[in-house]
Amino acid sequence: GGPRRLLLISNSTLHGGGYLGHCQQHIQRFLGQKVKRVLFIPYALHDRDAYARTAREKFESLGYGLDSIHESCDPVEAVRKSEAIFIGGGNTFRLLKALYDNSLIHEIRKRVLEDGIPYMGSSAGTNVATISINTTNDMPIVYPPSLQALGLVPFNINPHYLDPDIKRTHMGETREERIRQYHEEPNTPPVLGLREGTMLLVEGDKATLQGVTGARLFLRGKKPTEHEPGTDFSFLLTDSNPLNP
Repeated sequence: GGPRRLLLISNSTLHGGGYLGHCQQHIQRFLGQKVKRVLFIPYALHDRDAYARTAREKFESLGYGLDSIHESCDPVEAVRKSEAIFIGGGNTFRLLKALYDNSLIHEIRKRVLEDGIPYMGSSAGTNVATISINTTNDMPIVYPPSLQALGLVPFNINPHYLDPDIKRTHMGETREERIRQYHEEPNTPPVLGLREGTMLLVEGDKATLQGVTGARLFLRGKKPTEHEPGTDFSFLLTDSNPLNP
């Protein structure tokens, strides 16, 4: 085993680039040379075959083999044998339901938190790494048995965080207002709004913001704060969290 190692990416594709293009160097640094094969979990999208092809092409170009869990006759065993896990983006509700349906919540937690294998998520895959999917942007197109997620970190994330556009006439709630509504509920954890092009690297008890844009941190009852790449977010990992082992 070893300490938890997570790379939580806001988005898979950045405007003007290809799939995982903006973060491929981060991925290579994160996985290193010890990892030979990555277990991909494509449950967030309906066409899992096409999704696996896209991911396999990218990871093979970076020097890693890729196995897609949907091609395995025993998903639990696939997780138990995996060297590294990558959960891709799509619909967070669909993804979480499939993780529950395939009895993978406990298995992934054990592999990552106890055995220390690397975990990568992008978008929905980042959402499910947190306490719950309450702060996803997605529509609840299916009904998972719970909104509780993997709990690999003791806070929530809002991927694809968008700042209000002062030029727009749209009068619906901003992302910030929706997160504030979440924090009106009691005992809600911090929410890290990750803008596109940003990711959080977690190594043991250290968390660092990486990428090109930045993040906005929301704590219940406090004003949100703005943070640049390089910010040390380790304090978010020490909050008491009943999900942590």
